[in-house]
Amino acid sequence: MEKVLIIGANGNTGRILSEIISKNDFYKPVAMVRKESQKELFEKKDIETCLGDLEQNFKSCFEGIDKVIFAAGSGGHTGDDKTEAVDKKGAIKAIDYAKEHSIKKFVMLSSMGTENPEQVPALETYLKAKKAADEHLIKSGLNYSILRPGSLSDEKGTSKIKLTDQPAQGETIPREDVAHALMYCLNDNHADRKIFNFVSGSKDILTTIKNL
Repeated sequence: MEKVLIIGANGNTGRILSEIISKNDFYKPVAMVRKESQKELFEKKDIETCLGDLEQNFKSCFEGIDKVIFAAGSGGHTGDDKTEAVDKKGAIKAIDYAKEHSIKKFVMLSSMGTENPEQVPALETYLKAKKAADEHLIKSGLNYSILRPGSLSDEKGTSKIKLTDQPAQGETIPREDVAHALMYCLNDNHADRKIFNFVSGSKDILTTIKNL
């Protein structure tokens, strides 16, 4: 079983992701949390935890880890300083630590709109930070997958997606489906060094990712 460090495990998507991975036969999740008080939520479900703060040194969380999913994010609503610290600097540190520890694959949860941040003024700082992190990952030499979903919803997953660069008005994607997509990308041969945008659709998630 490969050990997978989930950065951002205590976020809305990260919690779903941690539970999904804990129930599969190939990976063992390690939930990175910022506070001691956050451990209990995961330990109740027999999910291993480690303490790490993206704004500090969290290199120790990479010991014994095979693969990484970066699912942390400020969401663009916490102020420019927090966005810079978490979405850019925190992600870049994670990539550098992964490289130091010869991590087999780094799966990045990015965001649609990252290609052209200036086209989304309300989220420009956030998207620029995400773009910088994505570019750092691409240049790192690590095997990677970069996922750029549309707006996230809390609806029940459908296990169906579609690839798109220009989502129609109102198109979203359930967090549960994003979580499954992130897990499927852990496979060394799935979305290897690929970047893709997606929203809910009619195509099976795993099949779509396999065919990228």
